[in-house]
Amino acid sequence: MSHTKFDHKPRKHIQDLVSTDGEETVGETMSVADDELAQIRAARQAEIQQQIEAQAEHQMQAEAQEAAAEEEANIIAAAMRTILTPEARDRLARVELGHPELAATVKQHLFTLHQANRINIPVDDEMLKRILQGLSENNRRETTIRRI
Repeated sequence: MSHTKFDHKPRKHIQDLVSTDGEETVGETMSVADDELAQIRAARQAEIQQQIEAQAEHQMQAEAQEAAAEEEANIIAAAMRTILTPEARDRLARVELGHPELAATVKQHLFTLHQANRINIPVDDEMLKRILQGLSENNRRETTIRRI
């Protein structure tokens, strides 16, 4: 029978050796080491359990935030169907493709104005153009070229 590196040889058992001069025995030394090893294992298991619990809590919070953001987006989308005319919704959808931040700002602005009853409904395409133009002028950076 040939032995491979994965074959295990039978382990020899160490019996408790009692010394005559009162020193501790080999068996007691091994039990102290086994106790320390058990304590280390228990501490590591507790640490891993805490990490798992923390990850689960973090995942639950992330899922709750995602659900709240999705619900808010659905509410705003429903309000946009009420606030905007079909042409204005089309324009805002095209703006969203190129400038998602601007479209989100416009939607939030229109939603806020609608809740405060400070906007005439429905907002048509011309009014949306003016709103977009006003917002894009605020966000434009002024570029100057100086010759040295």
